[in-house]
Amino acid sequence: MTSQKNKDKILFPIIKKWYLLLLILPIIACQSDDDTTTLPQDSINGFWSIADKGWIFEFTNGKNIFYNINAAGCSIQDNNFIPEELYGFELNQISANELIGTSELSDSEIKFIRLPNQNPNCLPDQVTATKDPKVNFDHFWNIFNDYYAFFEAKNIDWSQYESLRDQITTDNLYDIIEELAYVLDDGHVSVTDEENDIEIDSGDPTLLERLNVNLSGDLIIENLDDYFNLTNQKAITIVTEYLGGDFEIDDKENIIWGLINDDIGYINILTMQGYGTSFGDELPTLNAVLDSMMNDIEASGVSKLVLDIRFNGGGYDTGALNIVSRFMDQERVSYFKKARLGNSFTENKSFSVGPKGNFQFTGDIVLLTSPYTISAAELFALCLKDLPYVTIVGENTTGAFSTILEHVLPNGARVGLSNEIYSDAQGVVFEIVGIGPENQENQIPFLSTLDYQEEKDSGIERALEILNN
Repeated sequence: MTSQKNKDKILFPIIKKWYLLLLILPIIACQSDDDTTTLPQDSINGFWSIADKGWIFEFTNGKNIFYNINAAGCSIQDNNFIPEELYGFELNQISANELIGTSELSDSEIKFIRLPNQNPNCLPDQVTATKDPKVNFDHFWNIFNDYYAFFEAKNIDWSQYESLRDQITTDNLYDIIEELAYVLDDGHVSVTDEENDIEIDSGDPTLLERLNVNLSGDLIIENLDDYFNLTNQKAITIVTEYLGGDFEIDDKENIIWGLINDDIGYINILTMQGYGTSFGDELPTLNAVLDSMMNDIEASGVSKLVLDIRFNGGGYDTGALNIVSRFMDQERVSYFKKARLGNSFTENKSFSVGPKGNFQFTGDIVLLTSPYTISAAELFALCLKDLPYVTIVGENTTGAFSTILEHVLPNGARVGLSNEIYSDAQGVVFEIVGIGPENQENQIPFLSTLDYQEEKDSGIERALEILNN
């Protein structure tokens, strides 16, 4: 660990959700059953489908091809797909016609079903690779029509936009796609075309609006640099005014912890990924950091804790769950998850989290949340919110829980969308609305002009009021 004494500047990373969230595959985080075996290449040769993702894989002795399928046709996401290079991806045999993919970096298994023949839309002469703007619009509209999970929840009639195809030209393709992305208003919907320097993030307008509600004048956020500047100032206030310049931080500068006073500790979790140097050591490295942090918290003797995820842009679900485990008093069913499949959904699976490590903090906790808290950070809040010793202070989180499903357009642009529905242990869905305080007095803005004028953090101030009562 790197100890920081009297540090005068910290730059909290603003982490793009797109890159944090299992960019290509929401691969699995459970161990293979004892009766499964890793397959040799010859035995998996052929075509395999993951229907709820719209993915088809062609495995051969030469190279593997990763296809995306939607009602408009088929495109290639990766024409030289190497499973083991993605998040420790492994294939294990269930039967001659069923594979399970496993990795430590997601919370559920994924099943591959063998196809007797290639999907007719993905035959070599049917795969679409073109810059034709109308064809690319067709794929964009159909990807969402086939796989997006929240049209009903958002009261969106997607069918009304299909006719926009007639207006599409090379010059306006991305203008119209951007308009539709903003209609969805989803922090997990993105379109990226590196060749044309296009990056569309559906949730950005709403996020900026929410962050700016309590800011004025020169403090108004207009771009990422503005956000960096404000959160950097806020970081300085936290570590100087509340931690006295005496705190610990891990080697990757992802978690900060220290003492506010003799009875109250403070932990700021900045991200749910980026702890290791490779997929294989991500969770072991994270858990080593957590061991060190929890040892410090235990040795300090504090009985109360401020847990801050206001700066957290998400990451791996399993990263979030490993951190959650250090604050669990017992194993509990923490959430459910299902994915859109045609006009219905896959099985709604339950996930439990229990204590890990030599010490778990289960004293009074105030959890600080913000509009920037998204994805795996929201899963963290979902798992903690109902614990009897946890109180939430701050603002509602973004409301975007789904692992990002990625598809590729025929022109090579990458499209990310939400196709999973998460719910809490009682079955309540917090997509769109987010997770936040239960009462008005605990609704404290993440960023405010008053805080910057007075060099204070109102969220921490409110947490201290609660913990000191």
